[in-house]
Parts: sequence; structure tokens; C-alpha cells
Amino acid sequence: MASTSVDVKELPASYIFVADVPGIKNSEVKVQIENDSILKISGERRRDDNPTFDVKYVRAERPAGKFMRKFNLPSNANLEGVSAACQDGQLTVVVPKIPPPAPYKPRTFDIPIGTLVYTNPK
Repeated sequence: MASTSVDVKELPASYIFVADVPGIKNSEVKVQIENDSILKISGERRRDDNPTFDVKYVRAERPAGKFMRKFNLPSNANLEGVSAACQDGQLTVVVPKIPPPAPYKPRTFDIPIGTLVYTNPK
């Protein structure tokens, strides 16, 4: 199984995965979330062989065949907001982050000035 190069970037609000997929049609690339924690990018590179000609490769350096990459996503990944786009041989997958909870702020109460009436129970 072949591989593809992927850059992973972390931004304040998201994680960005950029994969090289030159010559691959959008319909031949899959982006999936497995087990609610794994991003899977897969597809297949095909040779441009024409079946009407008898082709003999003298040199074949470009990888062909199926490829797959898996990435463990952090716990703050928003799996419902994942998006992907493919343009000019680059697949970009955006995984937004779940915003952190608001920091705890103590509540302040205004206390009126007055006399305290205390009764002594007998």
C-alpha cells in the first residue's frame, strides 16, 4: 500500500490536514472519521494506461495503487464540523476545535448597609 505526504497544522480554532493527491479525482479520495477519534484519508492512484496499446514501462517512479493515512484526533476535535476540499492536487481537511469552557468567574454580591437584627431564641 502506498502512502501520501500530509502536513498537519494547528491553528487557534482548528486543525488543518493538507495531503498531496496529484492526478487523483475528487471521487477517488475518501475522508472518514473512525471510532469517533481517527481521521482516515484514503484513495487510489491509477496509472494512465490505455488498454488499446501494449504498454511497457521503462521507468515508473510515480507511486500507483491504494494509499491510506490515519491520524488520531485530539479530544477537543469537533467531529460534526469536519470539512474537506480538493484543488490543484491538494486535499485540505479542516477539523474545527471545540471551544474550551469559559473560565470560572466568582460571582460578586452587593451587600446593602443596614442594621442587623438578631433575635436570641429561648
